[in-house]
Amino acid sequence: MYILYDVNLPEGFNLRRDVYIRAAVFLRNLIDNDTKYDWQLVLPPWGNLYHWRSMNIGMQKYIPWATFFDIVSLQKYIPVLEMYEFMKEYSVDRKEIVLDRVYFLQHDENMFSAGKFVDKNEVASCPENNFPYRKINDKFAGRFWGYSNITALEVKCIIFHGTTFGLMKNLKPSIHRSFMFDHMEIALHKEYGSVDYWMARRSMRYNSELYNVANEFRKKYLNSDDKKDNTERPDDWTMEKGKRNAVGGQYLAVHLRRRDFLMGRKDTVPTIKSAASQLKKKLKELKLETVFVATDAKDHEYEDLVTQLRNYTVIRFSPTDYIRTKFKDGGLAIIDQIICSYARYFIGTYESTFTFRIQEDREILGFLNETTFNYLCGTKNKCETGGRWTIVW
Repeated sequence: MYILYDVNLPEGFNLRRDVYIRAAVFLRNLIDNDTKYDWQLVLPPWGNLYHWRSMNIGMQKYIPWATFFDIVSLQKYIPVLEMYEFMKEYSVDRKEIVLDRVYFLQHDENMFSAGKFVDKNEVASCPENNFPYRKINDKFAGRFWGYSNITALEVKCIIFHGTTFGLMKNLKPSIHRSFMFDHMEIALHKEYGSVDYWMARRSMRYNSELYNVANEFRKKYLNSDDKKDNTERPDDWTMEKGKRNAVGGQYLAVHLRRRDFLMGRKDTVPTIKSAASQLKKKLKELKLETVFVATDAKDHEYEDLVTQLRNYTVIRFSPTDYIRTKFKDGGLAIIDQIICSYARYFIGTYESTFTFRIQEDREILGFLNETTFNYLCGTKNKCETGGRWTIVW
């Protein structure tokens, strides 16, 4: 039995990683509650995301998960397979892939306007606008991650509000063997921050080559390695145990989000001058001389930051053409996140999922909360504290 899913097109890389956790915990619960069938989660290929803008590095679509993540590590939590593996296994050498049933999830807009939220899982009329499926003869065609050879026998539109656990009643494994949930981001975590959440998150080890690139950079430019930073981990995430004694390298790391946040969340994003002032204050307090910067800022903004911090060593990761071409924009983002996660102290951007993923990695590594859950103050000295979603073992 196969579970497939897709996410709203505009959603970014790091939100999609969170949706994977929802789907993974859903499958884990499904396996625990239904031992009659062998369930597998099909990993949707990566591609054409809003923030992936690099040119001249080849096609950024149909990217398998193994480019970014350790598949063997994922499989220690739930059975997963790449889309190309599913297509080969499911079609039995036929060119066309016909899914049994697609559920197109929709919000209940009346709940949002009334402010009264209750669980709901009801078949409804499909929307007239922005509905990606159309019936051609006896099958439904749609976007299906960009594959023209995938169709579905049936599409049902569902008004849904609740956790992923509520999706189980939509499955009919005695009749069908493949189910796809479109707009999986609508289904909420069963228990955000629970043991199940953190098990799924801990299973999301990165591709070992990405760790190697990041660790080589740490060693060469930041005088940082796992042994002296007390950030060593077992090769198998299931052997990890909770701790709070990670020290980190002798550098401060900052995630300085710009671009779209300058428009959508301008009150929580500092000017370059303000960011530099905040960093100088914290560097002085921590008696550190080096700051690693992960940012989507334009080059002139980054150079302005360097100038503002002229008495400190300011550094960012600059990939070789080989690294950029092989691991694409998603891999470069992960390398930045790895380097940030091993810093002595981390400052993020409020409400950024890029920052959230770094905070999670630092929780797994065992840093003190005070070194992790920190944010840059925005304009008008607006300083957000945010929540502390600490790890549960």
